[in-house]
Amino acid sequence: MIRFRHPLLPLLFAALFGSALSTPVSAQDAPPPPATQLQPLAHPWSSLTPAEREMLAPLREKWDALAPRRQAHLIERAGHWATLPPARREEIRQHIARWQQMTPAERKQARENMRKFRQLTPQQREHLHATFERFQQLPPAQREKLIREWRALPPAERLHWDERRGHDRPPPDGGDNQP
Repeated sequence: MIRFRHPLLPLLFAALFGSALSTPVSAQDAPPPPATQLQPLAHPWSSLTPAEREMLAPLREKWDALAPRRQAHLIERAGHWATLPPARREEIRQHIARWQQMTPAERKQARENMRKFRQLTPQQREHLHATFERFQQLPPAQREKLIREWRALPPAERLHWDERRGHDRPPPDGGDNQP
């Protein structure tokens, strides 16, 4: 028998060995978490509110086959949609319609453009917005002419096209900036 000089040492060893024996040695020995922690529960179509069904109607046929996390995300977005003003909803509908009309290559290019836009500094973004606003104010014939000129340039020259044409300055007061 082992004799301890300090009276608390046996208690300390008992606590250490007792807790070591009661905890699993590896993750494989641990009991599995409850199923509700593994992934969210599915939301059958019949469990949706009438407002959610109306918002998610385009997904009706494939709803029950969607992953529960995807269903939960879509339900959350539908709830947000209901809080938007009608004008904002219509704007989003138009964006969705344009997106659906795009080819896969056009969608890929749009995603790439958004990725690049997010990497710009706030000043670069502001400059880009101002340039776009000036472009939108031009007559349609002039816009088409600029687009043709842009497409005719090699990619390396496009980088500085804006500065060469004088578009790096703010537009004059009349807004009729002639490129």
